[in-house]
Amino acid sequence: MSIKEIDAENLTPRELNSQIKEFSPQCDKIIIKNPNAKHYLAAGVVDDIEIEFDGSVGYFAGTMCDKAKIKINGNSGWFVGDNITGGEIIVEGSAGDGAGQGIYGGNVVVKKSVGSRTGEIMKNGTIIIGGNSGFMTGIFMMGGRIIILGDVGEDVAESIIRGVIYVKGEIKSLGHNAKLEELTFQDTLELDEVLTQYDFDIDDYSNFKKIVPKSTRPFYGH
Repeated sequence: MSIKEIDAENLTPRELNSQIKEFSPQCDKIIIKNPNAKHYLAAGVVDDIEIEFDGSVGYFAGTMCDKAKIKINGNSGWFVGDNITGGEIIVEGSAGDGAGQGIYGGNVVVKKSVGSRTGEIMKNGTIIIGGNSGFMTGIFMMGGRIIILGDVGEDVAESIIRGVIYVKGEIKSLGHNAKLEELTFQDTLELDEVLTQYDFDIDDYSNFKKIVPKSTRPFYGH
């Protein structure tokens, strides 16, 4: 495996991203040392490559990426994985608001807790939160799935159009156009498959709640 290591200590985000895009077609993996919570890191990477950040990152990490597999060995700021179309982003720590905002595909996985508005206007793909998620998780959700292994805050799935949200912990309140539905055996199989893939060990799925839209046309009548 061809591995390139970059020390980001004295690089601006623009300089670091230029180096990432320069080396992405040439390497199998890039390791970024000292990311120091800088913003917009690994933005717009479309090569099939592994990128590992050895530390925390700032806002919009991995925004608008495709194919890339990004691992963050720390925390992330707001909007991690914003508008990705494929690949995966794994945050070993916590993340801020808007994790997985607007994603079209791929997987965004945060091992600990996140802020509010997780998966806002997402169209497809999967978001997994290992801890809690804040208010308006899944607002204006248009497709895909969100899996919350902790608790979720107020107005979850506010104005949801399509998609599904699974919550293992407590739900503070449902938003407009959201309803609870019974978990099916197929749901359990799919949850077990994806959670096992990311090393979440769940013995019992009976406590999971399933949130779906009441109507696919909530603003235009039924």
